[in-house]
Amino acid sequence: MFARLARLVTRRPGLVLLATLLLVGATAVLGVTAFGKLQTGGFDDPRSGSTHADQAVEERFGGQPSLVLLVTARAGTVDAPDVTAAGRELTRTLAAEPGVNRAVSYWDSGGPPLRSESGRHALVLAYTSDDDVAEDLVARYEQARDVPGPVTVTPGGAATIGENINDQVTTDLALAESVAIPITMVLLIVAFGGVVAALLPLAVGVVGIFGGLAILSVLGSLTDVSIFAVNLTTALGLGLGIDYALLMVSRFREELASGRDRADAVATTLRTAGRTIVFSGATVVAALAVMLVFPPYFLKSMAYAGIAVTVFAVLSATVVLPAILVLLGPRVNALRVGGLIGLIRRRRAAGAAAGPREASESPAWRAVASAVMRRPLLVGVPAVAVLLMLGIPFLHVSFGTPDDRVLRGTASSRQVGDVIRTDFAADTAAATTVVLEGAAGGPGGGAPAGGPAPDGYARDLSSLPNVARVNSAAGTYAAGRQVTPPAPTDSRFSAGTSTYLEVVPSVDPASDAGQDLARAVRGRPVPAGTSVLVGGPSAVLVDGKATISDHLPLAVGLIALTTFVLLFLFTGSVVMPLKALVLNALSLSAVLGAAVWVFQDGHLSGALGFLPGPLDTSMPVLLFCIAFGLSMDYEVFLLSRIKEEHDRGVPNTEAVATGLARTGRIVTTAAALLAVTFVAFATSSVTFMQMFGIGTALAIVLDATLIRGVLVPAFMRLAGNVNWWAPRPLRALHARIGLVEAPRVEVAYNVPVENVG
Repeated sequence: MFARLARLVTRRPGLVLLATLLLVGATAVLGVTAFGKLQTGGFDDPRSGSTHADQAVEERFGGQPSLVLLVTARAGTVDAPDVTAAGRELTRTLAAEPGVNRAVSYWDSGGPPLRSESGRHALVLAYTSDDDVAEDLVARYEQARDVPGPVTVTPGGAATIGENINDQVTTDLALAESVAIPITMVLLIVAFGGVVAALLPLAVGVVGIFGGLAILSVLGSLTDVSIFAVNLTTALGLGLGIDYALLMVSRFREELASGRDRADAVATTLRTAGRTIVFSGATVVAALAVMLVFPPYFLKSMAYAGIAVTVFAVLSATVVLPAILVLLGPRVNALRVGGLIGLIRRRRAAGAAAGPREASESPAWRAVASAVMRRPLLVGVPAVAVLLMLGIPFLHVSFGTPDDRVLRGTASSRQVGDVIRTDFAADTAAATTVVLEGAAGGPGGGAPAGGPAPDGYARDLSSLPNVARVNSAAGTYAAGRQVTPPAPTDSRFSAGTSTYLEVVPSVDPASDAGQDLARAVRGRPVPAGTSVLVGGPSAVLVDGKATISDHLPLAVGLIALTTFVLLFLFTGSVVMPLKALVLNALSLSAVLGAAVWVFQDGHLSGALGFLPGPLDTSMPVLLFCIAFGLSMDYEVFLLSRIKEEHDRGVPNTEAVATGLARTGRIVTTAAALLAVTFVAFATSSVTFMQMFGIGTALAIVLDATLIRGVLVPAFMRLAGNVNWWAPRPLRALHARIGLVEAPRVEVAYNVPVENVG
């Protein structure tokens, strides 16, 4: 396969580049349309009971309030005559807006629950027909926040949270790129020692990014896709471009230095580094594809984006980049930079007298590998202990769903949410929603004709712990008694043979008590002949956690199986895949523990500017899959060179030392550059995107240092020849279907055997 590909790119490099330019142009035109098709939600399970309940409320009862307006008196209280007049006028105007089904305020039928305890604030709730109407209203009230008058009006609620997050993601993406790209470009010039070579990773990355955006645009027209997939597209596209270009260009330079002409150098590079990239890309795709088993479309969107970017990056690195290298030849080293870099290059050139293979090695990494393998237990055990200690905080992890608190305090939805949490007895918009369906007759109390009677049921629910009140067709109940009779003109709680109740909590819906309340509501007896659906924020969180835990064993099993199969095909060993899985598990546990320590426990919250809180239910899964895929990327890089030496007959310790010496610089350079790309998301104003960026960057750094630099050589030294063991049937299978770079050639090496300990 690689021989045919080499013939294509070496004979027709100009044609390959022309086709690439046409492809990039087409994907760029299509990709820019993706932004208008993507959504801000996607964190809940579309098949869960809470989702069905919320859909029923939306379709039959007009839904929950999508827009919450916080009205604040500039002077005095909201009961002042001028504030009252302004509040009523605001409610009438809002109710008259096209697409607004209903508007409720403190000055209208909302009553005391919509008045703050301090008396300075009151709420206006708007029920809209669709999201577009709510978004238009949010934009209008955002612009009118500073209009003179007796009150200020600040928009909040679900629609405003969505708009604030959407706007912030776009802003954060531009900021992250403005930080990451210049730094990355400088580091690339340092790493490659020249401007021409430094531009090649950007070429690979651009193909991957535009290709990924084009796929998101197509999928966004067919199904729900999360806006956050754009962040992964840009970061992963640039990162994989760096990884793959570093590997290809380094090997191409090595082959040129050995005296090959440019065509032969490209052919050898494709056969070795190109093969490694294809396997590496396959492991990344396998890790990302696991997210498709989870129902929330946030995770599915990340899988779509990651798979698309990886496939385009692999194609670009193994087809487009070789064509560029054929045309450049030795000019790949053009426009070298001076100073310290020039000194480093001159020293490397001076080492060429020892031969091109030795000159391509890193003496520092050979020294590290040799030192580790002299005392593998002494070095390896403390490294394992460090990773385990980093993972300890994950034992007390708690989970939540994104709300306004993922935004900075300057966002209007966050400001409204903070006031409601601190100055209101309860939040109607956070109610647990209950839909009763059936044909149980009974005395009215506002019950629909032939439908279930909600009075006794509402009274029962209001007596549950942490319930502020229950709003129903039978009136409002609190502490087991009716406090407000049903309004004759209020029909929003009744629809045919169904009725709807709002169980308003007195606690944070994301808290343990809020989740317990949702479970308690589901556990209460319902009127005879009826069925119940329970939704709302607390129920969504309960169902989201259950969804992740239910699908996690399948996801872990799939990722372990696919990784094992791919690494077996790559190495012919069953030990190497098992070693990779164990070390990756150690690394990922450390990353997840660090995420809890920082973002849940609040360490560094001042420096990073976020509000500590539970981790989003989807984020550990995303971190696991992304970090696992990228770590396997570097695993394949290192194993490819170790196996190349092993297949030449080099003894185990020498093969490991040589492999690390020849890939250590590439892996650490690629890791540093990729970490910069992801850590740039620390500038985000959305907390879970900060966690994603910092967590991924930490995973990359740990993998390139403790894992590849310490634990891999320590393990391989202890395992010795067992590293390459496989049962006889699997060895036969690998001989038939495994991919082998070159025939095994025995080379005599006189390498002393060190003591283990």
